[in-house]
Amino acid sequence: MLRIAIIVEGDGEIEAVPVLLRRLAEACGHPGQVDIVNKLRIPANRLIKAGELERAVELSVRKLGGLGGIFVLLDAEDDCPATRGPELATRARAARPDFPIGLCLAYREYEAWFLAAAGSLACQRHLPATLADHPEPERPRGCKEWLTAQMPVGRAYQETDDQSAFTATFNLTRARETSSSFDKCWREAESLFRRLAHAHS
Repeated sequence: MLRIAIIVEGDGEIEAVPVLLRRLAEACGHPGQVDIVNKLRIPANRLIKAGELERAVELSVRKLGGLGGIFVLLDAEDDCPATRGPELATRARAARPDFPIGLCLAYREYEAWFLAAAGSLACQRHLPATLADHPEPERPRGCKEWLTAQMPVGRAYQETDDQSAFTATFNLTRARETSSSFDKCWREAESLFRRLAHAHS
């Protein structure tokens, strides 16, 4: 089993990221092998402060008993993932250079990945049958609002209800093709799986 602790910022991600990692593991040749040992939710504005990410990493290592790896996923919001992501990854890995750690930032927000493969969510949870992929999934600032706008009047996208359900359904390959930050997420997860599998071989 690939023992993983996750560090995320939102209530929705607490449930969605384990679903995502299991799907990515299957796509990368490790079906049924992901064991989420611990989930840690820390607001991003706190996590990026000096020492906070490092403390979260240390706590996760203790929860894992020193065996496994860590996956960190945050929203980039208005930051550039290509700049902020490597900076945070360097900090996390410097805290525990002996431990496998994957880290990525969703461009804008996690839901941008749903926009990248929105067509695969047609007819899901009140979304219309005519739903198509967003032509520029990493441009909108309000991805949750965009999803709400596609739903019937009176129904709104609910992070804690919809995020894990959409994560279980959206087309990973399509999202990877159209979202550079999801491609980065896939590669970070794949690298983490590879290191963990190698450690147990």
